[in-house]
Amino acid sequence: MTYPTQPEASHFVNGRYLEDTAGAAMEVIYPATGEVIATLHEATPDVIEQALTGAQAAQAEWARLSGMERGRVLRRAADIMRARNRELSVLETRDTGKPLQETLVADATSGADALEYFGGLAGSLTGEHVMLPGGDWGYAIREPLGVCVGLGAWNYPTQIACWKAAPALACGNAMVFKPSETTPLSALKLAEILLEAGAPAGLFNVVQGAGDVGGPLVTDARVAKVSLTGSAATGRKVYAAAAAGMKHVTMELGGKSPLIVFDDASIEDAVSGAILGNFYSSGQVCSNGTRVFVHRSVAPKFLERLSARVANAVIGDPLDEATNFGPMVSEAQLRIVLGYIEKGVADGARLVCGGRRIDRPGAWIEPTVFADVRDDMTIAREEIFGPVLSVLEFDDEDEVIARANASEYGLSAGVYTRDLQRGHRVIGRLRAGSCFINSYNDAPVELPFGGVKASGVGRENSKAAIAHYSQLKSVYVRMGETEAPF
Repeated sequence: MTYPTQPEASHFVNGRYLEDTAGAAMEVIYPATGEVIATLHEATPDVIEQALTGAQAAQAEWARLSGMERGRVLRRAADIMRARNRELSVLETRDTGKPLQETLVADATSGADALEYFGGLAGSLTGEHVMLPGGDWGYAIREPLGVCVGLGAWNYPTQIACWKAAPALACGNAMVFKPSETTPLSALKLAEILLEAGAPAGLFNVVQGAGDVGGPLVTDARVAKVSLTGSAATGRKVYAAAAAGMKHVTMELGGKSPLIVFDDASIEDAVSGAILGNFYSSGQVCSNGTRVFVHRSVAPKFLERLSARVANAVIGDPLDEATNFGPMVSEAQLRIVLGYIEKGVADGARLVCGGRRIDRPGAWIEPTVFADVRDDMTIAREEIFGPVLSVLEFDDEDEVIARANASEYGLSAGVYTRDLQRGHRVIGRLRAGSCFINSYNDAPVELPFGGVKASGVGRENSKAAIAHYSQLKSVYVRMGETEAPF
């Protein structure tokens, strides 16, 4: 079985597909060919109203269930996702252009992990009993927030939808999820699967559109929480709008993360880390280590091996499992990346390999490596969100730490060294939220994910996410008479 790319309708609201052709048309483009594979419509005010009203009603019903009962639904959804991994992965490849070799192991599987993990946690969300002087006592209980809004990005549509929905639902909330208008298809399948697994109609709704749809969702008085994955610029706007309503927020934003390669590192492993941190998903990963600081003594060897291995990238049909490097998600994103490459050359960086658009239909670009990059260059300061790696050389530990931290961002950081004392010491001084030693871009659901500074607020995944989708109520119980001064 394969999923058709044209869905039954644009939105999934209150347990069924819903269409309103009064909304502006949205063409879904297969990035590998430029072909239109679906046409959807943006959510109208009526669709948004139905989604929020339905979410409110479903949330009240869902919150009355025990954590164990909610957990069973999430775990069943995880099982369904795993059983349909290939179908979901093919749809994800068509939606994003990412190679099937990647989507089979990194998208629906990651989403299923989140559903299973938070399904397992749901029954453990207990409170606390506190003994107080004089025989009084108190207790604290964890309660859901209510209706949550999830705003997704286009690079990992299935994973992001699950990373937001799983902890929200485990805590007893409902969610209205708006995918990126660039990749709107896979979240609809998640909504189907949750309903099939036993979630009440309206618990997880999907509405389509761009900022004109996201804005009303963020500011609606019925919404208690907003979770965004996106750029820092978008995050600032959404954060401000949510703050006006005193809403809870999680902001998972961009980065310009450092990957530091010391002179004692395994060059082969370090090159592998640099490839994973720059060219996986064609460089469209927020945590990418795009500033690769390499010790001056090993920089020539590092660049030699990196260039040789990049030349072995298999660029081809994303639906062919031999392909391991796909197109950009869109023509617009391709143009942004080409503009950054032009700036890199103009600023004096040395183009080691790549840098050109590939002459074929679709949004294709070569994996690109720059050397002789300075900290003040545009390509070393701004998030590119494409397959562009910058190599910067350094001489000593204190110097590279200071340079690595000299960024408005702080999402991720990585260190390659055989000296584990140095590895921990350096990571301890780097201002970043999700870090790696002798690895890069691993994101198990058991570990918190998120950044500092302009890279965001709050954490996704792990037990830490529970605190971001619930609130504590404390109750003081007096066992004797109540005294008052008059």
